[in-house]
Order: sequence, then C-alpha cells, then structure tokens
Amino acid sequence: MAIVRWTPLGWGLKPWRSFEELHREMDKLFEDLLGRPARREAIEQRLWAPAVDVFDKKDKIVVRAELPGVEKKDVKVTVEGDVLTIRGERKVEEKVKDEEYYACELCYGAFSRSIYLPAKVDPGKIKAEFKNGILEVTVPKAKEAKPREIEVSIK
Repeated sequence: MAIVRWTPLGWGLKPWRSFEELHREMDKLFEDLLGRPARREAIEQRLWAPAVDVFDKKDKIVVRAELPGVEKKDVKVTVEGDVLTIRGERKVEEKVKDEEYYACELCYGAFSRSIYLPAKVDPGKIKAEFKNGILEVTVPKAKEAKPREIEVSIK
C-alpha cells in the first residue's frame, strides 16, 4: 500500500488545473454544437459577412443585405462582370473592458460579400438604397438576358 501525503486541497491534486481543462472542454463542446466559437478571443478573430437574400423579378435581380450598425458612408457596392460585391465596415461604438463582458457575440470590423449574378446585367442602371439597416441593390437585367416569348406556329 502506498502512502500519499494529504494536503488541504486534497490528495496531492491540483483542482484549478482540472477546472481549466473543464473550461476548455466546455468551450470546445459548445463550439462544436453551435458551429461558432464560444470564446471571446475566437469570436473577435472570426470574419463576418452580412446575411443576404437574392431573388429574381422579371426584369431585375434584387439583392438585400442585413447591415445593422453599419453607416451608409461605410458601405461600397461594386459590380465586375457577373459578380456583385458589397464591402464595408461595422465600427465599435464604445470600448468595453474584457472583464466587463458577460457575452460577446457581435462582430465588428471590415466585411466583404460577393454574390454571383445569375443573368447578364446592365451595370449602368444599378441602384442601391439603404434604409433601417437593410441595403437593397436593384440590378436591371440586360436586354438579351430578359426572357422573351416566341410564338410557335403549327402546320
């Protein structure tokens, strides 16, 4: 039988190391379950991009992007060929110390989102409107891209 020296913290164990390991394992578990980083440091390093809806109207393609907390002056929309790109930046409004956080899920910083346009477009007639944190870009289709009816004759 071995003799183990008793310490006030238990039988020679280091409980804080166990808590640190448990904390790391819990972070990993939540990251795996939620599909996103659970720790603040990982969230800050994660790139973010706005959610978008892209839909087709008869003569135009409409792209809507959620940009809450982004100012109009910080958004740029470009079209190159058949790709529409939305770039911008969401800036931190106030600096909060690390020890003051209970949760930190909002992402700040620069973003870029590129969307493949499914039809030929007329880049000279593109319009963008920014209202209540939603950017709506209307992209008119080029004349050759618009569907047209062809009458079929029966003989």
